[in-house]
Amino acid sequence: MSKRMWFKLHGWFSLPIWVLFCFICLTGTIAVFSHELTWLFNENARANNPDNLPTKNVAELVEVVEQAYPTADVSMVLTFEPYLVNAVMFSDSDKPIALAYINQYSGEIQEINEGMTFINFMRSLHSWLLFPWQNGYSIGYYLVSAMSFVMLGALVTGLVIYKRFWQSFTQPKVRTHQGQRTLLADLHRLGGVWSIWFLMIMSVTGLWYLVQAVIWHADIDLEGHPPVVAVSEMADANGEPVTAPVGFAQALATVKQRFPQFQPTYVLLPEHNRDMYHFYGAGDEIFYDQYSYNVAINPWTGAIADEKSPATMSPLVTATHVADPLHYGTIGGIWTKAIWFIFGLILTAMSITGFMMWAGRTYKAARAKQRVDVGSKASLQKREV
Repeated sequence: MSKRMWFKLHGWFSLPIWVLFCFICLTGTIAVFSHELTWLFNENARANNPDNLPTKNVAELVEVVEQAYPTADVSMVLTFEPYLVNAVMFSDSDKPIALAYINQYSGEIQEINEGMTFINFMRSLHSWLLFPWQNGYSIGYYLVSAMSFVMLGALVTGLVIYKRFWQSFTQPKVRTHQGQRTLLADLHRLGGVWSIWFLMIMSVTGLWYLVQAVIWHADIDLEGHPPVVAVSEMADANGEPVTAPVGFAQALATVKQRFPQFQPTYVLLPEHNRDMYHFYGAGDEIFYDQYSYNVAINPWTGAIADEKSPATMSPLVTATHVADPLHYGTIGGIWTKAIWFIFGLILTAMSITGFMMWAGRTYKAARAKQRVDVGSKASLQKREV
């Protein structure tokens, strides 16, 4: 295949959907710092601790909400970085669904949020473009995931047409005095070469998200579900109904005893009598997400009904739990997130410079064709005279 054909193929991978691609890159870049931006612009989301108080556990936070709203039905607890408040989801007579922002150090409820949070908005906008979910799938999720083919194709074709690209690592070339077209081309190539590793990570994780979408759509459950509580377990040895089920604090203690390194990030309380306490959290593993540990506690017996951890994961389940940290750069905290943010901006800029170069060449070719057509018409008229 000729270089000219590779060049056209490179353009075909990017230009027809460059606006969508650019938008997805930009929203993903912002989503990387969605927690930090929430802290910056919402003072009620900040977990200030001037007195160096110890961190309250999630069971204590649930008690805070139940004391403030005696008729509330608490359903979920979310924990974030130490500088952000914890969120307790509940419903009440005048609140169909609400999030209580609780300072995990002071135990103070700093805000009641009854709408969508900025974190959820940015993650949803980037992941499925706010398209609705129906029957286990979203068209937006497929659109975003399919961008991985575009990214991978642009990377491969770009490396083919850019000969000796590795020289950009040791001898970067940015010509600022040879016109806009040359400058844009140099910046585009330089950004592409230095972003090879980033493009590969985004492409691979994006392809996995596409596979994951197909799995969800096909109603295939990779991790399975814990069993519901057996009716016999809701009664004591004499067959009498158990009147004092296991409390939330005791269930949490059982999880911590099983996995001492467990840090809860997402906790679901039982929705009905046969439901379990569901504890999701993270451990000491760097490359696993904040849901890599999953423990179900029987609320009537206090026993562990089901458990999952990185040590027991299958390869497909492992891929599910390592994709997000690699995609969003959370593997090393704020420092890796900053690196992902910078390269996300570079990738966004590359889509813009690529379009600008294409638009410039298209305009120049159109003008040249127009001049040729005008010249041909003038010559024809001259011969007729």
